[in-house]
Amino acid sequence: MSSGSVPARRLDRTRACLMTAATAEFTRSLPVGGEFRTVLEDGLYRPAPDDWLIAVSDVVGSRKAIAAGQYKAVNMAGVAVISALMNALDTQALPYIFGGDGAAIICSPADRDVVADTLAKTVAWVKEDLGLTLRAALVPISAVRAEGHDVLVQATRVSEAVNNYAFRGGGLTRAEALMKAGEYAVPPAPPGSRPDLTGLSCRWSPVKPENGKIVSIIIEPGEGRAASFPQIAEKLLDLAGMRLPRGGSPMPAGGPTGRWPPEGLELEARATRGTHPLAVRRAGLYLWTFLSWFIMTFGVRIGTFSARHYKEFTSLNTDYRKFQDGLRITVSLGDAELGKLTEFLEDERKAKNLRYGLCVQDSAILTCYVPSVTSDSHFHFLDGAGGGYAQAAENMKS
Repeated sequence: MSSGSVPARRLDRTRACLMTAATAEFTRSLPVGGEFRTVLEDGLYRPAPDDWLIAVSDVVGSRKAIAAGQYKAVNMAGVAVISALMNALDTQALPYIFGGDGAAIICSPADRDVVADTLAKTVAWVKEDLGLTLRAALVPISAVRAEGHDVLVQATRVSEAVNNYAFRGGGLTRAEALMKAGEYAVPPAPPGSRPDLTGLSCRWSPVKPENGKIVSIIIEPGEGRAASFPQIAEKLLDLAGMRLPRGGSPMPAGGPTGRWPPEGLELEARATRGTHPLAVRRAGLYLWTFLSWFIMTFGVRIGTFSARHYKEFTSLNTDYRKFQDGLRITVSLGDAELGKLTEFLEDERKAKNLRYGLCVQDSAILTCYVPSVTSDSHFHFLDGAGGGYAQAAENMKS
């Protein structure tokens, strides 16, 4: 080896890092919509590269599990896919969407092996520790495009620290259908395999509406009505309170509340125990969550950490509204507002302009991904506690 040359192993590692960065680089290059309504417009969407992949997952029998009281476990299984992939790829810059009982992301082919391995480990972990069946698939974008679908993505600003992602073109929806048909399946990893779920938790108490109900809503264009859908969706967003100062969010402005011990302590212990015995991790969490509850409840400030600031960003950094070939929103509505919204949806459905599903419930739940409490980039996935998006999908009316 000549003087000044770089060892081959170091070059290989550098090339691998550069390749793996492709997903994050594409994500950071996306135009960012400053308002959620931009998801209804064409201007900010960008096509995903043709050689990229769609990682999709969902919990089999999720509605039955929710009916049996496992709603937190179902949501945690869905969010686990996102948090595990962010940890494995060492970035939050991933175009993703959470669907209540599952999730989808798109990624560079350079990340195929890492993504497939992480999905396989997550499938195994969900089975062993949550007692649920998670299925997953890794679908080539070229495959859904060959069938006439597309994958278009844009970023939307959630807060000054966090973006969310919207998808159009039918590609993700088609990938989900292929997964359910057994195509491109990712088999589970061997028993005992565990993904890195650092930061995954569900410590907040259920979110109660100030008045009325929590409503999970899915609306999609009717057959051949895609062109008129943005105008219809705009009206729906108005009826759902999106023009109000807080955009119809069901989250309290000052942040959610908690209790000790949190309802999700056992799930968090199972998610984050790593190689430690479950009893040891559980005991540690009892102590840590008590300290966390005390700090949050009494607004204790520790160094640069402000409990008030953290809780305010928890409310801001919540995905209560999203777009995947249609609107998916969870909002708080009074009886009168819910009546007007339902009447509007029924009128538009009868006119064949849309199809929709609702789930009305008393509260919402949060599943959280917190890579660091000292950063504002923590993110919180919201779903209805009485079935949420999974039940709304079951209730779809054409």
